[in-house]
Amino acid sequence: MSIAMQIVWLFVLAIPIACIAWTVTHEELFREPRQYCQRQSQNAPTLVRRKFFYLFTCEYCFSHYVTIFFLIITRYKLLYPGWRGYLVALFALVWIANLHMSVFGRLRLDIRRERIEIKGVEHEVKDKIREPAPQIDRAA
Repeated sequence: MSIAMQIVWLFVLAIPIACIAWTVTHEELFREPRQYCQRQSQNAPTLVRRKFFYLFTCEYCFSHYVTIFFLIITRYKLLYPGWRGYLVALFALVWIANLHMSVFGRLRLDIRRERIEIKGVEHEVKDKIREPAPQIDRAA
């Protein structure tokens, strides 16, 4: 595979990796299991158990395991044949996936901020509509 195609695949494969890692570590769908993992990562009796459960609460950590899964099913290698290509691909995919997640997180934060600002403006407009009109003294 040419270097150009390897780079294209790098960015394409990073998208589902980022999607899975973000969904498991942030979205409402996995809230209860994630809360369980958070409690275990803080209160488990052994270091190994605490670190194991921490993996499911950190998108950066979890993306390594998702990437390993994708490398196994796709056999994607970057720059080198054999195990060195897998190693380079592993860290490159994790890095690009985390860039995707950072951009996505920032975008969501901006959208949330805009929604809050819009609601504030809507409340101001509703308050102005509800205020009684000033009375004009016509007797003068």
